[in-house]
Amino acid sequence: MRPRRGVAHLVCGPRAKWIVVVLWLAVLVLAFPLAQKLTDAQDNDAASWLPGSAESTQVLHEAEEFRPEVIPAIVVYARGSGLTAADRARITEDVAELKQLSAHGVLGDEVRGPVLDRPSDPRAAQVFVPIVMDEKGWERIGPAVDSIRGVTGTGTDGLAVHVTGPGATAADSSAAFEGIDSTLLVSALAVVIVMLLITYRSPTLLLVPVIAAVASLSTAQALIYLLAEYAGLTVNGQSAGILTVLVFGAGTDYALLLIARYREELRRHEDRHEAMALALHRAGPAVLASGATVVLGMLVLLFAEMNSTSGLGPVAAIGVAVALIAMITLFPALLVIFGRWIFWPVIPHFGSAEPTESGVWARMGRWIARRPRAIWAVTAVVLVAFSIGLTQLRAEGISNADSFTDKPDSIVGQEVQAQYFPAGSGDPLVVISDAAQAGQVRAAVASTPGVVPASITVPPGTKPVHEGRVLIEATMTAPADSAAAKDTVERVRDAVHAVPDADAQVGGGTAALLDMDTATRHDNLLIIPLVLLVVLLVLTVLLRALVAPLLLIATVVLSFAAALGLSALAFRYIFDFAGETTDFPLFVFVFLVALGIDYNIFLSTRIREEASRQGTRAGVVTGLAATGAVITSAGLVLAGTFAALGTLPIVAFAEIGFAVALGVLLDTFVVRSVLVTSLFLDAGPRVWWPHPMSREEDPKEPPTKAEEPAKV
Repeated sequence: MRPRRGVAHLVCGPRAKWIVVVLWLAVLVLAFPLAQKLTDAQDNDAASWLPGSAESTQVLHEAEEFRPEVIPAIVVYARGSGLTAADRARITEDVAELKQLSAHGVLGDEVRGPVLDRPSDPRAAQVFVPIVMDEKGWERIGPAVDSIRGVTGTGTDGLAVHVTGPGATAADSSAAFEGIDSTLLVSALAVVIVMLLITYRSPTLLLVPVIAAVASLSTAQALIYLLAEYAGLTVNGQSAGILTVLVFGAGTDYALLLIARYREELRRHEDRHEAMALALHRAGPAVLASGATVVLGMLVLLFAEMNSTSGLGPVAAIGVAVALIAMITLFPALLVIFGRWIFWPVIPHFGSAEPTESGVWARMGRWIARRPRAIWAVTAVVLVAFSIGLTQLRAEGISNADSFTDKPDSIVGQEVQAQYFPAGSGDPLVVISDAAQAGQVRAAVASTPGVVPASITVPPGTKPVHEGRVLIEATMTAPADSAAAKDTVERVRDAVHAVPDADAQVGGGTAALLDMDTATRHDNLLIIPLVLLVVLLVLTVLLRALVAPLLLIATVVLSFAAALGLSALAFRYIFDFAGETTDFPLFVFVFLVALGIDYNIFLSTRIREEASRQGTRAGVVTGLAATGAVITSAGLVLAGTFAALGTLPIVAFAEIGFAVALGVLLDTFVVRSVLVTSLFLDAGPRVWWPHPMSREEDPKEPPTKAEEPAKV
């Protein structure tokens, strides 16, 4: 009787395999041109990142009625011994040229300055250059700042000249993200190729998962582009970059699991179509459960207040879903078409021995089985010790100066500017109120500690009154991205909100940072429990048990805490990072739990399969032996793809990449292979409660290698 194989033959049958490949080719012909447009569909303006209901977001939208949306770049000139007559003449010439840059996105009529640090014997001057931020503003901010720097130069003969301010910082940040898609694609490809070569020692086999991963990425990018263009899906540089990492990491994980099971079946079945059908039938539930866990975990992000976080949810979910579909359709069809030779030079011939039965993971399983309780207890204590590093975590946001791994000109200019002018210059508070109470609102702002009273003004180009509302700006004494400035925003809000009938709101760059911090803390408290609940439900349905899912959830949480603790120590004492963004714990948690649970799913489903035939304790040892190598390889691939984020000169990305990579390695080599295995061995059949399997008799000791039942 032919073994049961379900609907898998519809993917890898003698004729079906060709139909699958042709269908995918048709999809790619349509998808590839659309995928190339995803960068153009990205929305990187402030509103796409801010929480939609925040006060700063409301001010941002209302301010558009008063004036064109602009972002200021600031040219700073400084000479410690005092500006010379030649310096001042040069500054005057530069201002005249800057006013002629309208073709480059500069609002020439509103160029202001020079503003001197002191009337007599000035040592520094600053010129405010507004850049128009219409629908194409974020695409041309880099060229606009480049044109400003082209006019001002870099300074000579002791005169320091820098272009800083929000506009220049945004341009330098945009430059850091330039080529992110190609950089991450190349990095992820390199990691996948190297790991496949190490794992299977086959230069031919690596082509198949790479082809499937590239097809997945192109298709996902095309779908996301269509949704962004016609359905209002928000995509920004962050979500587009993470999409590449997720598709390659998760897709390759699924491919590796199928390769391992297919290779097993090739040794048992002469017909490769039958072998693949059985591999899909037996590994399919674990792959589908893993993919569903990631997709559902990412969709939980839709409940986030932060627009950037909620937008990442569907983007990541689409990417993983497409990767999952490709790896259970296109990937197996290609493997069957190529035949056994694709594994060259280590070809799994029919009737050959399965090497995992006597490999290192089989020996490790038998070693753990001798004293499982002592082993899981020691392992848990070590992970708890690693978690103590959480005391060094400073996820309270980082300043502009600390957000780059290097120091671009905008940050150098910010430091020079702060030496001579109020630190908040260039990124003022924006206050909008009813015109009838404008005087009281001005007085309330001016009397607030942390505000420069003389700086309160109506910015150039702003309508005096619009529909009974007025807009003013005010400079703060503290740097706009500092904790002190955020405290000032809170004091100003309290002051203006107290003005009767003013309906005053406070926005601006610092207010946006404050609102983002508040929203992120809310998201952390909401999203993390929801993701845990989703994962628990998926595991419960998959394993048809309750004890095993609870144990697995506990190990993942412990792994997350240990990874975060070790990462915090590394950031403090190795990389010397100033801190972490407020959303750092949330992103690391979501990626580690949603993706890291894959390995527990792969292991636990194989254990359950083996336990139904030979008992739980023997099934644990056999399951570890059968999945150890492939899960280790998958973990290395996923860790490597996330580590590719460290190639970007942005601290937030480097920190997320490092922490997720470290967590995946910890989960792969310690949590899954030692902690989960020893817990399952110690619990025995009780791990399947309340399923009837929990009541079956099971020997206290698993059989030795010689006693292990033969696989069928």
